[in-house]
Amino acid sequence: MAEQRRPSTSASARGAAEALPRAEGDRAAAASASATPAPGETGGAGGPLYRHVAFIGLGLIASSLGQAMKALGLAERITGHARSERTRAEAREVGFVDEVFASPEEAVAGADLVILATPVRAMGEIARRIGPRLAPGATVSDVGSVKGFVVETVRPHLPEGVHFIPAHPIAGTEHSGPKAGFPELFRGRWCIFTPLEGTDGAALARYRRLWEAVGSRVDEMDPEHHDLVLAVTSHAPHLIAYTMVGVADDLGRVTDSEVIQYSAAGFRDFTRIAASDPTMWRDVFLTNKDATLEILGRFTEELFALQRAIRMGDGDFLHAYFTRTRTIRRGILEAGQDVPLPDFGRAVLPKVIGAETGAGRAAEAGESPSGKTGGDAGGGSDAAAGPGGGAGESGQAAAPKG
Repeated sequence: MAEQRRPSTSASARGAAEALPRAEGDRAAAASASATPAPGETGGAGGPLYRHVAFIGLGLIASSLGQAMKALGLAERITGHARSERTRAEAREVGFVDEVFASPEEAVAGADLVILATPVRAMGEIARRIGPRLAPGATVSDVGSVKGFVVETVRPHLPEGVHFIPAHPIAGTEHSGPKAGFPELFRGRWCIFTPLEGTDGAALARYRRLWEAVGSRVDEMDPEHHDLVLAVTSHAPHLIAYTMVGVADDLGRVTDSEVIQYSAAGFRDFTRIAASDPTMWRDVFLTNKDATLEILGRFTEELFALQRAIRMGDGDFLHAYFTRTRTIRRGILEAGQDVPLPDFGRAVLPKVIGAETGAGRAAEAGESPSGKTGGDAGGGSDAAAGPGGGAGESGQAAAPKG
C-alpha cells in the first residue's frame, strides 16, 4: 500500500466556528482545518489550476465540484456530458458548466482534466470512447466508490502520455442530479487517491491541490485496500440499510401510519441511506462484490452471536459488546467526522457553512449538507449521514446519534 500522507491545514473559517455552541466546537475546528479557501484563492501560482475541465456525468458530485471550482477560479473553462437532455438542461441552469455536449467525445476535446462521474460500470465504455480524443498530458480521474474495477476497466483505454489518477471523494447526500449539488459538499471530507505505479508526480501534486482547494483532506491507498475499507464503512452498511427497509416493506408496515409517524432515529436513518441512487449502488455491489461479501459474512457471524445472546438472556455479553462498539462512535467524533448534536447538527451546521462562505448555499440546500460518502452516478459519492456528507457515490454510511 502506498505511504499514507496527511495534508497540511488552514483555518479560514475559525471566526464562524467560534460562534458555535461548545458541543460542536471540536467538529467545527476540524472542518475549518480544511475549509474551502475564499473565492480567488486557487492554491496555485497566480491562476487557475486547469485550463479546461470536462465532467462526464453531471450529477451531485460533478455539480458540487464544478460549483466550487467556479467560485474559486480553479478552471478557465468547464464542459460536461450527460446522456439525458434533462440532466444537461439542469446543468446549464445551475451554471457550473460553460458548455454541455450530447457526446463524451465532444466534451473532452482539448481538456487537460477529465473527471468520470458516472456509475462505475459505465466508466470502461466511456474510457474506450474518449481515449482517442484525449489531449497529450491530460489527467483522467473519477469519483467512483469502487477503485479496483475502475482501474481494471478504464486504464487499458487511456493512451500513453495521459495521466490516470483514480480518486474517491467520500462525500455525498441521498439526493441526486445537478440541482442537488452545492459547493461546500467537500469541506472537511476525505478524498482518497489510489495512484498507480509510475504516476507522474507533478500531475498527482496538481490534482491534489485541486481537491485541497475545495476543502477536502487527501489521503492515498492502493485500490484493493480502498475497496476493503469502503466495504466496511459504506458498502455493507448501505446494503444493511436497504435490507432493513425492505424487511419493513415486506411486513406491510412502511405505508402504515405508525411506522411513518413513529419512526425512531435508527429506522429513519436507514430510510435516508436507502433513498440513495439505485443505479449507482447496484453498480457498487456488483463491482466490489468480493470485499462486500467478505464483510457481510463477518457481519452475519456477529449477528448470530448477538441473536444467541438475546435468546439465552446473556446480558453480560450484550453489555460488553455494546460498550466495545460504542468506542467506534467516539472515535468518529474525535476524528471530526460528525458532531455530538441531535439530528447530526442539521439545524445548526447549514447556517454556519452559509455564514463562512457568505453564499448561504448550504442553508438553501436544506438537508443536503448533512447527507453523505460520497457520491456523478446520481446520489453522490456515497449517500451518508452526518454534516458535510458521508456516502453518495463517493461513500460513508450514516452514523448513529451520539
